Amino acid sequence: MDDWYLYILECGDGTLYTGIARDVERRLEAHRSGRGAKYTRGRGPLILRYTERCGPHGQALRRELAVKALSREEKLALCGQK
Repeated sequence: MDDWYLYILECGDGTLYTGIARDVERRLEAHRSGRGAKYTRGRGPLILRYTERCGPHGQALRRELAVKALSREEKLALCGQK
């Protein structure tokens, strides 16, 4: 199967990072070890706040763009927070 997942991380400085991956736990470990996105390096600790199954890669990319366009408040609401 070609299932991709959207995820949102909360960085130690309070910012939110949105990405996609096939294996979210493996990707989270890459972020935590400094091998993930440049944005997350040095912003630990990183907390996984949200995951969403998106299906094929193309759908995941479209969903990622849509979520990245949301305001911080909208992203927090998606995560079930204030």
